[in-house]
Amino acid sequence: MVTIYGKPSCAYCVMAKTLCEQKGVEYEYLTLQEDYTTEEFFEKFPTARTFPQITMDGDAIGGYTELEAKL
Repeated sequence: MVTIYGKPSCAYCVMAKTLCEQKGVEYEYLTLQEDYTTEEFFEKFPTARTFPQITMDGDAIGGYTELEAKL
């Protein structure tokens, strides 16, 4: 299961969702300030500096580029 932590108006977030849909991968998309707070984001991804941040089966893998490489 892929979980995408995104934010509004994020091109790479949209690209990550589209990639999952194209590859037939089940995913959950969570939006900043709707599904999680900034504080929760940095608790989960303390070194993150970009969006989206993505987990696969609960493990942080990075962003869109890392997702693309794994799919």
